[in-house]
Amino acid sequence: MHPEIIKLGPIIIRSYGLMLALSFFVGVIIVRYRARKIGVDPEFVVNLSFIVILAGVIGARLFYAFYHWSDFSGNLLGIFNPFGSSEGFGIAGLNKQGGLLLAFLSAIGYCLVKKQPVAVIFDLFAPAVALGIFITRIGCFLNGCCFGTECDLPWAVRFPEGSIPYSYFGDVRIHPAQLYSSLSGLVLFFVLSYAEKKKTFVGLTFSLFLILEGVFRYLIESVRYYEYQMKGEFFGHVFTYNQIVAILMFLAGWGLMLFFRARARSRSSSLGA
Repeated sequence: MHPEIIKLGPIIIRSYGLMLALSFFVGVIIVRYRARKIGVDPEFVVNLSFIVILAGVIGARLFYAFYHWSDFSGNLLGIFNPFGSSEGFGIAGLNKQGGLLLAFLSAIGYCLVKKQPVAVIFDLFAPAVALGIFITRIGCFLNGCCFGTECDLPWAVRFPEGSIPYSYFGDVRIHPAQLYSSLSGLVLFFVLSYAEKKKTFVGLTFSLFLILEGVFRYLIESVRYYEYQMKGEFFGHVFTYNQIVAILMFLAGWGLMLFFRARARSRSSSLGA
């Protein structure tokens, strides 16, 4: 665990922030390269990348603040004030699902304004987002956030004294939930990259992203530790709110896949008539 890479007075370069920045940098390179291959304006995808990055961070922070409202209700500026943390410079506390949601909505809006095909652009970005999950979650592990629950599996881990996981579990071994998420992102990247080469209709890659990310996130949530604020009872069962979002992602993915496939068949039939 290495939460801090460099510390210069109040300025701290954290491992999580560094990996987050690295994921953005790699993602931009990938989408720019892929855009050239399919004839999409590279300048457009670079601009969209920065919009997605900004919206993702804002959405992730807003969702985190929503789930931890008691920490911010008396200090709204603390939501985005980088100097408001006793831990030094940097905004601590992000929720990935919230980031994805606002990033998707912002991307749709920008594509519509620029009159770009939304499904084509989302297919283009999906593998890069998956790789970003892989890189960023390594930062979570180094930072000691987003940790798992107690377990005795051979790959279980212990976090050192002074870390957040230690404050809850002490020397007890726990699931490396962050690495599960990281591995899921890597698997998702390879699956989507393969699907992109073999796809039979536009929108397949993005639909698969929603379906598989929903499945992976739902499963990982079952071994991840959460405070009471992040849980709720629905239909007699206790779910984390992120599990609810994961279910909605899964359903939306299937809905979009059926829609895109039907649209492709309809266009094919029209051309053949």
